[in-house]
Amino acid sequence: MSDQRGKVAVGIDLGTTRSVIAYLDNTGRPFTVQNLEGDATTPSVVFFDQSDIVIGKEALKVAEFEPDRVAQFAKRHLGKEAFSIEVAGRHFPPEVIQALILKKLKDDATHRLGPIDKCVVTVPAYFNEPRRKATQDAGRMAGLNVVDIINEPTAAALAYGVQQGFVNAEGRTEELETVLVYDLGGGTFDVTLMEIEGNDYRAIGTAGDVYLGGIDWDERIADHVAEQFQIQHGVDPRKDPSSQLRLLAEAEDAKRSLSQREEVTIRFTADANRVQVPINREQFESMCGDLIDRTMFTTRRVLKEADRSWHNLSRLLLVGGSSRMPMVQNMLEAESGLKVDRSLSADESVGHGAAIYAGILLNADTPSNNRISVSNVNSHDLGIMGVDAATGFPRRSVMIGRNNALPVRKAKRFSTGKVGQKSVAVNVVEGGDEQGRHSTAVGKCVVRDLPDELPKGTPVDVIFNYKVDGRLEVLAQLPSIKRKAALTIERGSGLSDAEIGMWKKRIDEGILKFEDDSPIEETEPVPMPVKTKTETGPSAEKGTTQTTVPVAGSVEPSDVTDQRPDFSFTEPAVPEPPEPSPAPPKTEKPANAGWKSRRKQVQAGDDA
Repeated sequence: MSDQRGKVAVGIDLGTTRSVIAYLDNTGRPFTVQNLEGDATTPSVVFFDQSDIVIGKEALKVAEFEPDRVAQFAKRHLGKEAFSIEVAGRHFPPEVIQALILKKLKDDATHRLGPIDKCVVTVPAYFNEPRRKATQDAGRMAGLNVVDIINEPTAAALAYGVQQGFVNAEGRTEELETVLVYDLGGGTFDVTLMEIEGNDYRAIGTAGDVYLGGIDWDERIADHVAEQFQIQHGVDPRKDPSSQLRLLAEAEDAKRSLSQREEVTIRFTADANRVQVPINREQFESMCGDLIDRTMFTTRRVLKEADRSWHNLSRLLLVGGSSRMPMVQNMLEAESGLKVDRSLSADESVGHGAAIYAGILLNADTPSNNRISVSNVNSHDLGIMGVDAATGFPRRSVMIGRNNALPVRKAKRFSTGKVGQKSVAVNVVEGGDEQGRHSTAVGKCVVRDLPDELPKGTPVDVIFNYKVDGRLEVLAQLPSIKRKAALTIERGSGLSDAEIGMWKKRIDEGILKFEDDSPIEETEPVPMPVKTKTETGPSAEKGTTQTTVPVAGSVEPSDVTDQRPDFSFTEPAVPEPPEPSPAPPKTEKPANAGWKSRRKQVQAGDDA
């Protein structure tokens, strides 16, 4: 779908450990663009030399010699203010690390395809809004116009479907397909349940873990070898950064070998001491049993929340390089009774799907193409923080539960917490537990200058309107006194436009190439820019932008779910409640005989 006007449809799978860039030829077939080293995948590794920046395979080669100058796994740090690991004595925003990788992909592909501007970039389905915005920002800093972001499982379903024939080149199916995509990459895990009918792609359930991937399997092997090294030589090689990197590289090689062989021997040397550690596939599955079980629990949960069973599936797709491990296929087939589909490269399928989607977007105005419709679900709960009237402790009230089809609109009624309350603050959060722990603050909508002697228990209506483009509109109103405030959030966290421009200039001009005695200026943490309109009083808080946005009309009482009297908004802060004991996981029983856990020890309450 690269037409005569020269528009090249490019898709990028920006992975935690390896990245891929693909394009569509004139017949609409996706192809991977090899990098200048001649490889289909590029390691997502950046080495900051004293006079240059090296990205990809060469960066990986030199990493063990100067580990303090190497940035790896930056995808796991997206959404944070800075890359948590110090590189070359400095903390870079993770978007900058990702931008350097994207620029390498772009520059290499330009040699083969000519100038590249527009592209589609994939993200894990379980990425929250700050991480998605950070990915878009990385594209801007790399000089790319990211026309859209597509979830990795959706891209994989496109690629598999086109290749297998149940989806044609325009993205259409002849009959309803229910597809489960199990995506175990180098650093993240996703599982998504999709229905594909005609040119309509509907995600009906998703879950995942942005801190679970192949590198966790590598670390288990590395720990095993390090323990044997300690027994024989009394030294822990993991304490030396260079030895640790070499150990992880050996572990990754062993993991790959164990996908083809029943047993391998790992030979490792550190400080003139040597060790040979044999490991077989059964041992490997035992030491990593809890990791594979975590993916199993997540997969069961997605099916249960979507009110589906294994019998409802027509296809079971494996994506991500780590899905090659035999334990993955064995677990899924034992659970589902289905044969997994491994017909396309686990490393390249997501990039190919992104290229297909880019081709459809870029050529949507041509008569020969029918633009596909992708309907997503929200991967995290959206709620507000208030106070539990019974305990006085903070409590989260979920406004829009996870796995709701977008767009979605929800309204609830709450109440003020005391007599004479002067303001109502609706603190919007994403994810977290019932007490709001581990949640991500999204924004705050404040109604100020309330009248004196306002009665306790005055109704407060809160309305969430979550749109398909990621915009969240929040309205808080006190209907009895006709006061209200509105908040619009448009993926507002992360770097400001000025900072993105500054980093882009540095990347373009090579200003990141620095000597040890040439300090690079640090960036200040950036408050989340949100657009607010408050009908009474000044701007809600420092860091917000006072601007006019449309304010939704009042909602009728019949449209509002009443949450009184157990939940209220109060002004004073209250102490955190004690940590509750974690509940045992609740999982759906498999349709087949089920997966027998390979864990060394099963914890009480686990459904193995």
